[in-house]
Formats: sequence, structure tokens, C-alpha cells
Amino acid sequence: MSTPKRIKEMRMEAHRQQKKDRERMELFSVSKVKKEFIPYVPQPVYRKDKQIYASATSEFQHQASATAKPSRTEYSGDYIVGIATMHKSNLVPVGRGDNPEDYSTMRRN
Repeated sequence: MSTPKRIKEMRMEAHRQQKKDRERMELFSVSKVKKEFIPYVPQPVYRKDKQIYASATSEFQHQASATAKPSRTEYSGDYIVGIATMHKSNLVPVGRGDNPEDYSTMRRN
């Protein structure tokens, strides 16, 4: 069963109208107007008759260390003797009173 001729003609007319609308929008669109490029220049902060950028002031010096690498922490106690692998990469600390053989049999069961 084919589409009736009048429906096909209505559809074709709608397509023609959409094409005209697109051409009209393209012709009168504002986005085609290019704006002049203006490079960004940061505005300085003025304090006590001196030109100082905010990132160079003493207030912001302490924030620079926020991204520094943290100092390495090390275990200094005497309870943990070693590390055992339970299943795949599940690492478990082994205490002083624990039997490491228990962990090895758990891994295989």
C-alpha cells in the first residue's frame, strides 16, 4: 500500500518550506558577524601605591604549598610484623601474635 499523492505533496512542500527557512536563517543570522579579537590582559591589584598581582602577594604565598608533595609517612610501631596476601591483591597486615601460616591457608581455600 503506497502513500497517497496528496500526502506526498504535503510532505514535499513542508521540506521546501524548511529549506527556505534554513536559508533565511543562514542569511540573516548574527553569528556570522566576526568580532574583533581582544587579548586578555590581567588587571593588577593596587596596594600602597605599588602595582602588585594578587598571586604574588604574601597573603597567597602559603597557598602555594597546598599542592606540594606531602611528606612520606612511615609506621613506627612494633605490632605489625608484615603484610600477607589474602586473595588476589587483597593485602592484610600481620600482627605480632598472629600466625602467618593461617593467612597462607586462607588464600588457598
